[in-house]
Amino acid sequence: MTPGSEDGLVPLHTRTYDVAAFRKDAATMLLRGEVRDTKPPGVYITGDPDPLTVHHMVVELELAMPAMDIVVARVVMETHPHETCPAITTSYEQLVGLSIARGFSVKVRELFGGPLGCAHTTALLMAMAPAAIQSAWSMNVLARAEVGDRMTFDPAARERVVRASLNTCHVWAEDGPHHRVMREAEQIPPAIPMRVRLRELGRDA
Repeated sequence: MTPGSEDGLVPLHTRTYDVAAFRKDAATMLLRGEVRDTKPPGVYITGDPDPLTVHHMVVELELAMPAMDIVVARVVMETHPHETCPAITTSYEQLVGLSIARGFSVKVRELFGGPLGCAHTTALLMAMAPAAIQSAWSMNVLARAEVGDRMTFDPAARERVVRASLNTCHVWAEDGPHHRVMREAEQIPPAIPMRVRLRELGRDA
């Protein structure tokens, strides 16, 4: 059901995050994020038939793998409400040298919280960090595929990705069964969506 069509709700605002990660080379991940704030047609400008974008911020981070240290940080404000907004973009160069793996959110709030940054760009960074952790698994899987084994990580790679996920949610509790399996099992068990897809493809999960 579309809000405002049949349920009586009047649309006010839409915020969307779009985060994508790319393997630039075997030792570098490119993480690209965008945040958009959009007002529905006619809310700000009477008679305007189209949605109005009021914020569109883009962040690109290059991460040196496997430590996930930020080596390049770029912030671009494609759409912003005030002339002075872009003046803060160079402040985000302070991200260079930080690891996005652990303690990142605390450091971002310390460096860019409140008047030290752009609230929308800083919120986008918070959304990008978990995607980087997810993508570290993909980087490792691709590296293993190049040697013919997608699911068996070498001990050092396994330790890095497990440590990055440790205590991030109840599944990854350090005293839980999942954490123990990920540290000790010779092969990493496929996730549920992978098992479902393999069955759909008629392959052994």
